[in-house]
Amino acid sequence: MQRDKIKIESSLQSKGFLKEKKDHRVFIYYTINGERTLVKTKTSHGNRKYKSIGDPLLGKMAKQCNLNFGQFINLIDCPLDRNEYEDLLRNNDVL
Repeated sequence: MQRDKIKIESSLQSKGFLKEKKDHRVFIYYTINGERTLVKTKTSHGNRKYKSIGDPLLGKMAKQCNLNFGQFINLIDCPLDRNEYEDLLRNNDVL
């Protein structure tokens, strides 16, 4: 169940993650109220031929975002919106 890296990055940004440029592309979640959180994930600049991210790395990104694999797929494929994501984080005592 690979996903396009650019689509993942775009989806994260549309859900409240801001990109910081470092050795990797680090995405840090900011709440709807603009508060920085400890929730973050990253993608690699990597080789241009690697344009997609496979299940093992998607699973790691899900864990970093405090979601299970299915929830993370819903976050990047858009059925899970920002408000619902933030509710999940609150319910799991992350926020």
